Amino acid sequence: MSAMNPEEIPHEVKDGLVASTLGGLAMTARLLLSTEPVTIGWVIRRVFAAAITAALVGYGIQEHIQSPGLRMGVVGACGYCAPEALDFLLKYVKARGQTELKKVGVKNAKGKRKRK
Repeated sequence: MSAMNPEEIPHEVKDGLVASTLGGLAMTARLLLSTEPVTIGWVIRRVFAAAITAALVGYGIQEHIQSPGLRMGVVGACGYCAPEALDFLLKYVKARGQTELKKVGVKNAKGKRKRK
C-alpha cells in the first residue's frame, strides 16, 4: 500500500482541513481558559461545531480575503464564536418554524388547534 502524495491532494481539501483544525484549536483554547464545569460530550460537540463552522467560513471567504494571515484570523475567530452563532441560528429557525405553524393553524401536541 503506497502513501498518498501530499501534492496530489486538491487545495480545496487542504484548505478545509486547515480551516477545521484552526476552528477546533480556537475552541479548544477557549474551553481550556473556561472555568465552568463541562462534560466530555459537551466539549466534543463544541469542538466539532467550531471545526465545521470554520471549514464552511474558510470556503466562503476564500475568494474575498486574499491575505493568508487575515484569512486564518477570520477562520479562527469564527471557530471561537461558533457555539453562540449556531445557538442563535437554531433559535431563529425554531422561532421562524413556530411562526409558520401558527399561520396555518397546526395542532399542538395535546391535539388542540392553536389560534392565530
